[in-house]
Amino acid sequence: MVQRYDFFCIYANNPLFLRKYIKKNVKICICQNIFVPLQLQNEVKAMSKVLLISTGGTITMVRQKGTNALVPADIETFKAFMPELFASDVKVDIQAFTPLIDSSDIGPDSWRKMAQMVVAHYDEYDGFVVLHGTDTMSYSASALSFMLENLGKPVVFTGSQLPVGVLRSDAKENLLTAIEIAAAKDEDGNAIVPEVTIYFEDRLFRANRTTKRNAEHFSAFNSYNYPALAKAGVHITYQPHLVHYNDPRLPLKLHDSFDTNVAVLKLFPGIQQSVVRALLRTRGLKGVVLETFGAGNAPTDKWLYRELKAAVDRGIIIVNKTQCNTGSVEMGLYAVSLNLMKAGVLSGYDITTEALLTKMMLLLGERPEQARELLGKDLCGEMTVD
Repeated sequence: MVQRYDFFCIYANNPLFLRKYIKKNVKICICQNIFVPLQLQNEVKAMSKVLLISTGGTITMVRQKGTNALVPADIETFKAFMPELFASDVKVDIQAFTPLIDSSDIGPDSWRKMAQMVVAHYDEYDGFVVLHGTDTMSYSASALSFMLENLGKPVVFTGSQLPVGVLRSDAKENLLTAIEIAAAKDEDGNAIVPEVTIYFEDRLFRANRTTKRNAEHFSAFNSYNYPALAKAGVHITYQPHLVHYNDPRLPLKLHDSFDTNVAVLKLFPGIQQSVVRALLRTRGLKGVVLETFGAGNAPTDKWLYRELKAAVDRGIIIVNKTQCNTGSVEMGLYAVSLNLMKAGVLSGYDITTEALLTKMMLLLGERPEQARELLGKDLCGEMTVD
Protein backbone atom coordinates (compact mmCIF):
# COMPACT_ATOMS: atom_id res chain seq x y z
CA MET A 1 0.00 0.00 0.00
CA VAL A 2 1.34 3.42 -0.96
CA GLN A 3 1.18 5.98 1.83
CA ARG A 4 -0.39 9.25 0.66
CA TYR A 5 1.07 12.50 2.04
CA ASP A 6 -0.13 16.06 1.95
CA PHE A 7 3.47 17.34 2.07
CA PHE A 8 6.58 16.36 0.20
CA CYS A 9 10.16 17.60 0.02
CA ILE A 10 11.31 19.98 -2.70
CA TYR A 11 13.11 22.87 -1.00
CA ALA A 12 14.93 24.07 2.08
CA ASN A 13 13.91 23.71 5.70
CA ASN A 14 11.51 26.49 6.68
CA PRO A 15 9.68 26.01 10.00
CA LEU A 16 7.58 29.14 9.47
CA PHE A 17 6.23 27.58 6.30
CA LEU A 18 4.74 24.71 8.35
CA ARG A 19 3.20 26.85 11.06
CA LYS A 20 -0.10 27.42 9.23
CA TYR A 21 -0.48 23.70 8.35
CA ILE A 22 0.77 21.90 11.42
CA LYS A 23 -2.62 22.01 13.21
CA LYS A 24 -4.75 20.95 10.24
CA ASN A 25 -4.35 17.16 10.65
CA VAL A 26 -2.43 16.87 7.40
CA LYS A 27 -0.01 14.03 6.81
CA ILE A 28 3.60 15.18 6.55
CA CYS A 29 6.43 13.37 4.84
CA ILE A 30 9.70 14.31 6.56
CA CYS A 31 12.87 14.16 4.51
CA GLN A 32 16.01 15.59 6.09
CA ASN A 33 13.84 18.09 7.99
CA ILE A 34 12.67 19.59 4.71
CA PHE A 35 8.95 20.28 4.37
CA VAL A 36 6.88 21.86 1.64
CA PRO A 37 3.12 21.50 1.02
CA LEU A 38 2.32 19.89 -2.31
CA GLN A 39 -0.16 22.61 -3.23
CA LEU A 40 2.55 25.27 -2.77
CA GLN A 41 5.14 23.83 -5.16
CA ASN A 42 4.95 26.80 -7.50
CA GLU A 43 5.12 29.31 -4.64
CA VAL A 44 8.23 27.68 -3.19
CA LYS A 45 9.93 27.38 -6.55
CA ALA A 46 9.47 31.13 -6.90
CA MET A 47 10.90 31.81 -3.43
CA SER A 48 13.08 34.90 -3.54
CA LYS A 49 16.82 34.41 -3.16
CA VAL A 50 19.13 37.01 -1.66
CA LEU A 51 22.91 36.92 -1.47
CA LEU A 52 24.30 38.40 1.73
CA ILE A 53 27.81 39.80 1.23
CA SER A 54 29.61 40.36 4.51
CA THR A 55 32.57 42.74 4.35
CA GLY A 56 32.89 43.34 8.10
CA GLY A 57 32.02 46.26 10.32
CA THR A 58 30.40 46.65 13.72
CA ILE A 59 27.44 44.49 12.73
CA THR A 60 29.68 41.41 12.48
CA MET A 61 31.26 41.84 15.93
CA VAL A 62 30.72 39.63 18.98
CA ARG A 63 32.15 39.57 22.50
CA GLN A 64 35.22 37.40 22.88
CA LYS A 65 35.01 34.95 25.75
CA GLY A 66 37.47 35.70 28.48
CA THR A 67 38.41 39.24 27.44
CA ASN A 68 34.90 40.51 26.56
CA ALA A 69 36.53 42.47 23.74
CA LEU A 70 34.67 42.93 20.45
CA VAL A 71 36.08 40.77 17.66
CA PRO A 72 34.85 39.86 14.15
CA ALA A 73 32.60 36.80 14.12
CA ASP A 74 33.08 33.98 11.65
CA ILE A 75 30.11 33.06 9.47
CA GLU A 76 28.88 30.20 11.67
CA THR A 77 29.00 32.34 14.80
CA PHE A 78 27.16 35.13 13.00
CA LYS A 79 24.49 32.67 11.86
CA ALA A 80 24.03 31.53 15.45
CA PHE A 81 23.19 35.10 16.46
CA MET A 82 20.82 35.49 13.50
CA PRO A 83 18.66 32.34 13.24
CA GLU A 84 15.87 34.50 11.83
CA LEU A 85 17.81 34.69 8.56
CA PHE A 86 16.79 31.13 7.80
CA ALA A 87 13.23 31.24 9.16
CA SER A 88 11.57 33.39 6.52
CA ASP A 89 10.26 32.87 3.01
CA VAL A 90 13.45 34.35 1.53
CA LYS A 91 16.35 32.01 0.86
CA VAL A 92 19.54 33.67 2.08
CA ASP A 93 23.05 32.61 1.09
CA ILE A 94 26.14 34.19 2.62
CA GLN A 95 29.54 35.04 1.20
CA ALA A 96 32.11 36.84 3.30
CA PHE A 97 35.35 38.71 2.78
CA THR A 98 38.34 36.84 4.17
CA PRO A 99 39.43 38.42 6.37
CA LEU A 100 36.62 40.78 7.30
CA ILE A 101 37.61 44.43 6.90
CA ASP A 102 37.10 47.46 9.11
CA SER A 103 35.35 50.08 7.00
CA SER A 104 38.20 52.54 7.61
CA ASP A 105 40.40 50.23 5.52
CA ILE A 106 37.96 49.87 2.64
CA GLY A 107 38.78 51.49 -0.71
CA PRO A 108 38.65 50.85 -4.46
CA ASP A 109 40.01 47.29 -4.19
CA SER A 110 37.17 46.38 -1.84
CA TRP A 111 34.60 48.19 -3.99
CA ARG A 112 35.82 46.20 -6.95
CA LYS A 113 35.48 42.95 -5.02
CA MET A 114 31.93 43.78 -3.87
CA ALA A 115 30.82 44.74 -7.36
CA GLN A 116 32.40 41.66 -8.90
CA MET A 117 30.54 39.45 -6.42
CA VAL A 118 27.25 41.05 -7.45
CA VAL A 119 28.03 40.61 -11.15
CA ALA A 120 29.23 37.01 -10.74
CA HIS A 121 25.97 35.99 -9.02
CA TYR A 122 23.62 38.43 -10.71
CA ASP A 123 21.52 35.81 -12.49
CA GLU A 124 21.27 33.56 -9.43
CA TYR A 125 19.68 36.00 -6.98
CA ASP A 126 16.79 38.43 -6.83
CA GLY A 127 18.71 40.90 -4.72
CA PHE A 128 21.85 41.55 -2.69
CA VAL A 129 22.54 42.82 0.82
CA VAL A 130 25.98 44.12 1.78
CA LEU A 131 27.05 44.18 5.42
CA HIS A 132 29.45 47.07 5.89
CA GLY A 133 30.90 49.27 8.60
CA THR A 134 29.13 52.62 8.91
CA ASP A 135 32.14 54.94 8.73
CA THR A 136 32.68 54.64 4.98
CA MET A 137 29.43 52.97 3.94
CA SER A 138 28.27 56.02 1.97
CA TYR A 139 31.52 55.98 -0.03
CA SER A 140 31.28 52.27 -0.86
CA ALA A 141 27.59 52.33 -1.66
CA SER A 142 28.01 55.44 -3.82
CA ALA A 143 30.88 53.77 -5.67
CA LEU A 144 28.80 50.70 -6.49
CA SER A 145 25.96 52.86 -7.77
CA PHE A 146 28.32 54.14 -10.49
CA MET A 147 30.11 50.83 -11.06
CA LEU A 148 26.96 48.79 -11.79
CA GLU A 149 25.60 50.37 -14.95
CA ASN A 150 22.05 49.31 -15.92
CA LEU A 151 21.48 47.69 -12.53
CA GLY A 152 18.05 46.06 -12.40
CA LYS A 153 18.12 44.41 -8.98
CA PRO A 154 18.35 45.75 -5.41
CA VAL A 155 21.76 46.10 -3.75
CA VAL A 156 21.07 47.13 -0.16
CA PHE A 157 23.87 48.22 2.16
CA THR A 158 23.30 47.99 5.89
CA GLY A 159 25.14 47.66 9.18
CA SER A 160 24.61 48.59 12.79
CA GLN A 161 25.74 50.96 15.51
CA LEU A 162 25.91 48.13 18.06
CA PRO A 163 27.40 44.68 17.32
CA VAL A 164 25.13 41.73 16.64
CA GLY A 165 26.40 40.12 19.83
CA VAL A 166 25.18 42.98 22.04
CA LEU A 167 21.74 42.72 23.64
CA ARG A 168 20.40 46.09 22.44
CA SER A 169 21.90 45.79 18.98
CA ASP A 170 20.14 47.35 16.02
CA ALA A 171 21.73 44.69 13.81
CA LYS A 172 18.79 42.30 13.55
CA GLU A 173 16.17 44.85 12.58
CA ASN A 174 18.47 46.49 10.05
CA LEU A 175 19.55 43.23 8.43
CA LEU A 176 16.17 41.49 8.34
CA THR A 177 14.46 44.55 6.85
CA ALA A 178 17.27 45.01 4.33
CA ILE A 179 16.76 41.41 3.20
CA GLU A 180 13.03 41.93 2.87
CA ILE A 181 13.65 45.04 0.75
CA ALA A 182 16.20 43.22 -1.42
CA ALA A 183 13.64 40.50 -2.10
CA ALA A 184 10.62 42.76 -2.56
CA LYS A 185 8.80 42.60 -5.89
CA ASP A 186 5.72 44.24 -7.30
CA GLU A 187 2.66 42.42 -8.60
CA ASP A 188 4.38 41.92 -11.96
CA GLY A 189 7.38 40.25 -10.36
CA ASN A 190 9.74 43.20 -10.80
CA ALA A 191 12.07 44.48 -8.10
CA ILE A 192 10.50 47.41 -6.26
CA VAL A 193 13.78 49.24 -5.63
CA PRO A 194 16.30 48.08 -8.27
CA GLU A 195 19.14 50.38 -7.30
CA VAL A 196 21.98 50.66 -4.78
CA THR A 197 20.59 51.83 -1.45
CA ILE A 198 21.36 52.14 2.26
CA TYR A 199 18.87 50.89 4.83
CA PHE A 200 19.33 52.05 8.41
CA GLU A 201 16.97 52.21 11.40
CA ASP A 202 13.71 52.75 9.51
CA ARG A 203 14.68 54.50 6.30
CA LEU A 204 15.78 53.37 2.87
CA PHE A 205 17.89 55.94 1.03
CA ARG A 206 19.43 56.14 -2.42
CA ALA A 207 23.05 55.28 -1.67
CA ASN A 208 24.67 58.08 -3.63
CA ARG A 209 22.58 60.65 -1.77
CA THR A 210 23.66 59.63 1.72
CA THR A 211 26.05 60.90 4.34
CA LYS A 212 26.82 59.47 7.75
CA ARG A 213 25.45 62.07 10.13
CA ASN A 214 25.70 60.53 13.58
CA ALA A 215 28.20 58.29 15.37
CA GLU A 216 25.93 57.77 18.38
CA HIS A 217 22.30 57.40 17.32
CA PHE A 218 20.77 54.45 15.50
CA SER A 219 19.69 56.81 12.71
CA ALA A 220 23.28 57.04 11.49
CA PHE A 221 22.58 58.19 7.92
CA ASN A 222 20.59 60.83 6.16
CA SER A 223 19.79 61.89 2.61
CA TYR A 224 19.62 65.64 2.87
CA ASN A 225 18.74 66.50 -0.69
CA TYR A 226 16.54 63.58 -1.73
CA PRO A 227 13.58 61.93 0.04
CA ALA A 228 13.67 58.43 1.48
CA LEU A 229 12.74 55.69 -0.99
CA ALA A 230 10.93 53.75 1.72
CA LYS A 231 9.99 53.94 5.39
CA ALA A 232 9.70 50.86 7.58
CA GLY A 233 7.20 50.50 10.39
CA VAL A 234 4.55 47.83 10.80
CA HIS A 235 4.63 47.83 7.02
CA ILE A 236 7.31 48.97 4.58
CA THR A 237 5.96 51.92 2.62
CA TYR A 238 7.72 52.36 -0.70
CA GLN A 239 7.82 55.47 -2.86
CA PRO A 240 8.16 54.04 -6.40
CA HIS A 241 7.98 57.49 -8.01
CA LEU A 242 11.29 58.36 -6.31
CA VAL A 243 13.13 55.21 -7.44
CA HIS A 244 15.69 55.28 -10.26
CA TYR A 245 14.74 52.66 -12.87
CA ASN A 246 17.13 51.63 -15.62
CA ASP A 247 16.04 50.28 -18.98
CA PRO A 248 15.42 46.55 -18.27
CA ARG A 249 16.43 45.69 -21.83
CA LEU A 250 20.01 46.79 -21.23
CA PRO A 251 22.51 44.30 -19.77
CA LEU A 252 24.35 44.90 -16.50
CA LYS A 253 27.76 46.40 -17.16
CA LEU A 254 30.61 46.58 -14.66
CA HIS A 255 33.00 49.54 -14.46
CA ASP A 256 35.83 48.94 -12.02
CA SER A 257 38.83 51.06 -13.02
CA PHE A 258 39.58 53.82 -10.54
CA ASP A 259 42.08 56.65 -10.61
CA THR A 260 42.63 57.82 -7.03
CA ASN A 261 44.70 60.89 -7.91
CA VAL A 262 42.05 63.17 -6.45
CA ALA A 263 41.79 65.43 -3.42
CA VAL A 264 39.36 67.45 -1.32
CA LEU A 265 40.14 71.14 -0.78
CA LYS A 266 37.95 72.63 1.93
CA LEU A 267 37.95 76.41 1.97
CA PHE A 268 37.91 78.28 5.28
CA PRO A 269 38.32 81.90 6.34
CA GLY A 270 42.02 82.71 6.41
CA ILE A 271 43.17 79.87 4.16
CA GLN A 272 46.70 80.54 2.89
CA GLN A 273 47.90 80.58 -0.70
CA SER A 274 50.75 78.23 0.18
CA VAL A 275 48.26 75.58 1.32
CA VAL A 276 46.13 75.84 -1.81
CA ARG A 277 49.18 75.90 -4.08
CA ALA A 278 50.73 72.86 -2.39
CA LEU A 279 47.57 70.80 -2.88
CA LEU A 280 46.87 71.91 -6.45
CA ARG A 281 50.48 71.23 -7.46
CA THR A 282 50.54 67.72 -6.03
CA ARG A 283 52.32 65.44 -8.50
CA GLY A 284 49.84 63.43 -10.57
CA LEU A 285 46.74 65.23 -9.29
CA LYS A 286 43.82 64.95 -11.73
CA GLY A 287 40.70 65.96 -9.84
CA VAL A 288 39.69 68.17 -6.89
CA VAL A 289 36.50 68.47 -4.89
CA LEU A 290 36.41 72.12 -3.87
CA GLU A 291 34.24 72.50 -0.77
CA THR A 292 32.94 76.05 -0.75
CA PHE A 293 30.68 78.25 1.37
CA GLY A 294 26.89 78.41 1.08
CA ALA A 295 25.63 78.25 -2.47
CA GLY A 296 29.11 77.68 -3.88
CA ASN A 297 30.91 80.84 -2.83
CA ALA A 298 34.62 81.48 -2.28
CA PRO A 299 36.92 84.31 -1.19
CA THR A 300 37.57 86.85 -3.97
CA ASP A 301 41.35 86.96 -3.40
CA LYS A 302 43.10 87.30 -6.74
CA TRP A 303 45.64 84.66 -5.81
CA LEU A 304 42.88 82.05 -5.32
CA TYR A 305 41.54 82.73 -8.81
CA ARG A 306 45.04 82.48 -10.28
CA GLU A 307 45.80 79.17 -8.52
CA LEU A 308 42.49 77.60 -9.56
CA LYS A 309 42.74 78.86 -13.13
CA ALA A 310 46.31 77.57 -13.47
CA ALA A 311 45.24 74.16 -12.16
CA VAL A 312 42.35 73.94 -14.62
CA ASP A 313 44.68 74.97 -17.44
CA ARG A 314 46.99 72.09 -16.45
CA GLY A 315 44.07 69.69 -17.00
CA ILE A 316 42.96 69.26 -13.38
CA ILE A 317 39.19 68.94 -13.03
CA ILE A 318 37.83 71.02 -10.14
CA VAL A 319 34.21 70.62 -9.00
CA ASN A 320 32.44 73.07 -6.68
CA LYS A 321 30.69 71.33 -3.77
CA THR A 322 28.93 73.26 -1.03
CA GLN A 323 29.98 72.58 2.56
CA CYS A 324 26.30 72.63 3.56
CA ASN A 325 24.49 69.32 3.95
CA THR A 326 21.28 70.67 2.47
CA GLY A 327 21.05 72.81 -0.64
CA SER A 328 22.82 73.17 -3.95
CA VAL A 329 25.67 75.04 -5.59
CA GLU A 330 24.34 77.96 -7.64
CA MET A 331 27.36 79.45 -9.35
CA GLY A 332 26.77 83.01 -10.44
CA LEU A 333 24.01 83.63 -7.89
CA TYR A 334 26.43 85.71 -5.84
CA ALA A 335 29.31 87.77 -7.17
CA VAL A 336 31.72 85.87 -4.91
CA SER A 337 31.27 82.74 -7.06
CA LEU A 338 31.97 84.45 -10.38
CA ASN A 339 35.73 83.96 -10.14
CA LEU A 340 35.20 80.21 -9.80
CA MET A 341 33.21 80.19 -13.03
CA LYS A 342 35.87 82.25 -14.80
CA ALA A 343 38.56 79.85 -13.59
CA GLY A 344 36.74 76.89 -15.17
CA VAL A 345 35.46 75.28 -11.97
CA LEU A 346 32.45 72.99 -12.55
CA SER A 347 29.26 72.99 -10.48
CA GLY A 348 28.55 69.94 -8.35
CA TYR A 349 24.95 71.02 -7.77
CA ASP A 350 23.58 69.14 -4.73
CA ILE A 351 25.83 66.07 -4.89
CA THR A 352 27.41 64.69 -1.69
CA THR A 353 31.17 64.68 -1.20
CA GLU A 354 31.08 60.87 -0.99
CA ALA A 355 29.30 60.52 -4.31
CA LEU A 356 31.39 63.19 -6.02
CA LEU A 357 34.70 61.63 -5.00
CA THR A 358 33.76 58.11 -6.05
CA LYS A 359 32.20 59.34 -9.30
CA MET A 360 35.31 61.37 -10.06
CA MET A 361 37.69 58.49 -9.35
CA LEU A 362 35.69 56.10 -11.52
CA LEU A 363 35.30 58.48 -14.45
CA LEU A 364 39.01 59.36 -14.38
CA GLY A 365 39.79 55.65 -14.40
CA GLU A 366 37.21 54.51 -16.95
CA ARG A 367 36.58 57.48 -19.25
CA PRO A 368 39.19 60.18 -18.61
CA GLU A 369 38.47 61.98 -21.88
CA GLN A 370 34.80 62.31 -20.95
CA ALA A 371 35.27 62.83 -17.21
CA ARG A 372 34.84 66.61 -17.24
CA GLU A 373 31.65 66.40 -19.28
CA LEU A 374 30.12 63.52 -17.30
CA LEU A 375 30.90 65.06 -13.90
CA GLY A 376 28.39 67.76 -14.85
CA LYS A 377 25.68 65.22 -15.65
CA ASP A 378 23.39 63.13 -13.48
CA LEU A 379 24.27 59.49 -14.19
CA CYS A 380 22.15 57.51 -11.74
CA GLY A 381 20.21 59.89 -9.54
CA GLU A 382 23.21 61.26 -7.62
CA MET A 383 22.40 64.93 -8.17
CA THR A 384 19.71 67.30 -9.34
CA VAL A 385 20.88 69.23 -12.39
CA ASP A 386 18.98 72.42 -13.18
